[in-house]
Amino acid sequence: MTRIAVFPGQGAQAVGMGRALYDASPAARAVFAEVDDALGEPLSALIFEGAPERLTLTANAQPALMATSLAAVRALEERTGQKLTDLVGYVAGHSLGEHSALAAAGAVSIADAARLLRLRGQAMQEAVQPGEGAMAAILGADVPTVEAVCAEAAGDGVCELANDNGEGQQVISGTAAAVERAVALAKERGARRSVMLQVSAPFHCALMQPAAERLAMALAEITIARPAVPVIANVTAEPAQDVGTIRDLLVRQVTSRVRWRESMATMVTLGVDGVIELGAGKVLTGLAKRGVPGASLANVQEPGDVDALAGRLA
Repeated sequence: MTRIAVFPGQGAQAVGMGRALYDASPAARAVFAEVDDALGEPLSALIFEGAPERLTLTANAQPALMATSLAAVRALEERTGQKLTDLVGYVAGHSLGEHSALAAAGAVSIADAARLLRLRGQAMQEAVQPGEGAMAAILGADVPTVEAVCAEAAGDGVCELANDNGEGQQVISGTAAAVERAVALAKERGARRSVMLQVSAPFHCALMQPAAERLAMALAEITIARPAVPVIANVTAEPAQDVGTIRDLLVRQVTSRVRWRESMATMVTLGVDGVIELGAGKVLTGLAKRGVPGASLANVQEPGDVDALAGRLA
């Protein structure tokens, strides 16, 4: 079997995520402690029992989701006695989840990933003034239709396809007025549903260029090793393992489309027949039901999930 480990992105966070793994697994506890130490604050307390509005802040949500994913990885490794990269042939992550994937594959340390994601979240939040940007979900329309709507709606602003999540599941991003125009146009062009999203910034579009520049400077200062298995990159939807390429792709990802639908098509081409989602939520396993048809699906959030998957892998 050819398996891939996938890691969720922003929006999957929930207060209490990872707490059961923390309680049950010394290896998971060590991950949360390492993240707390790296950030110089008890992020784990916010994750386990903080206010939802604080956890949802981009600068908190991004390292928190990575910590929860890596806790699941370490708990699974502890239970099976094997490295994750001995169990899977590839890794991938949705947006910030690509950083989690690289940490899981040994390309970056957990501490560096935490610090990078804290900076990435802050930089993305600060790139656009509140109220100037927006995002919207367009459901039930194909990619060419959404791209055409964005081009027509942009005017003198920005409106781009930010997340191509699956057939008929797209998210657009840009200046608020342009995105609002696109929502109206999409409804006229036959989209089943078009809704503005409650987000703090317009992610994965040209407005994020200041954040990309800040991330590039931070990435230049950290060590990136060759990952033990290839990462299917958001920007290209293709496997990457070269360190220089990965560094470049992480910068480009901030302003580029998350090509998740195409990434799942690549998984099929590569012969992936098992998808393991590690961390909060089940969004990516849900998308894989259609995007990687026939694949065995597993989700690791709780100690019981670890035991069940370890039993299947034995």
